Amino acid sequence: GWKAAINTTIINFNNEKMQITWATREIFPNENVSFFYTFDEGKHKVWKPCPTYLLDPDYNSGCLFKTEGPTLAISIRNSNGSEELFYKKLKSDFYIKPNRPENVTFFWKEDTVTVSCNKPEKAARCLRLEIQYKSKFDEEWQSRISKCCSVGEQGFDPRKCYSFRVRLRRLVPYCNVVNYSSDWGAETFWMNGTLLDSCDDDITSQPNTVIVLSCSLAVLLLMLILVILLCKWQRVQMSVLPAIPDPKYLFADLFNDHNGNLQEWLDKNDHVMLQTKPEYEEPESITEAESQQEDGKNNEKQGPLEKILTFSRAAENNDSKAAEIACLIPASNTMASFAACHILRNDDVYVML
Repeated sequence: GWKAAINTTIINFNNEKMQITWATREIFPNENVSFFYTFDEGKHKVWKPCPTYLLDPDYNSGCLFKTEGPTLAISIRNSNGSEELFYKKLKSDFYIKPNRPENVTFFWKEDTVTVSCNKPEKAARCLRLEIQYKSKFDEEWQSRISKCCSVGEQGFDPRKCYSFRVRLRRLVPYCNVVNYSSDWGAETFWMNGTLLDSCDDDITSQPNTVIVLSCSLAVLLLMLILVILLCKWQRVQMSVLPAIPDPKYLFADLFNDHNGNLQEWLDKNDHVMLQTKPEYEEPESITEAESQQEDGKNNEKQGPLEKILTFSRAAENNDSKAAEIACLIPASNTMASFAACHILRNDDVYVML
């Protein structure tokens, strides 16, 4: 009875190679056993010794040999093969572990991905295709299983990077007595239908984008601040150091519009001067001029010509001062002398120099 209770692990690799292992240390702690197998059916069986032993570490703990048929019988014996310690007969087709999927393809359409692989030549009806995926924000894999050899899934976010892995599973209990699956295929990384080397590329690209945008915003903000400061500085400069007007522009209209005609210019601007007269005046100084006789031969003296010029000063304020000169015009046909200049006034109130 204890012979049938020995725990063995049986794996048929894609119906190509058989691997059978046993617990050597627990069952045969002090004996290095031998292994025999046969795929023959009937009374005349030919037992074959194990071609390749698996060691643990110095004791035989398993055997690897070629799959030659659907029915298998195994026998574990003592070291010289004279005594049988364990015997078992089984169906090798019920212990198949499939190979990894071959030529896996991904087809993306909007938020749906369809994964396909090559269909095995044998027993495809016993296989299921399984995909697992997760984004960089997921901690656990999400699974999807479908018939061999295509499976589709929806709901993928085009802004996320996803990791995919694919394997084939053997149906239990219709085809296998043990739930065997193939090893996972190579993990691939996808984002919006584009194959990436890893999702780390997407993770590092986001900080780079943030840095570029931050620098651009900082530059624009700095330029805006400089423009504001420049405008403020110009206003402060005009307040503290007002610009001194150029005198040549004060009488530009006298020469441009009136060709130097002083009387015409005065007539046109007389009303402007009256409008700008201050509300009150303060006398500052009075200048007297006496007329002198020009003709020495006649010894005639004319009465002194008095010209009173009154300078008025506008009330002082924080920004500027204004002054206006009021003149008393001498009588008609009189001659006025100022230093070396002689001024004759006619009846038309026209001053001739």
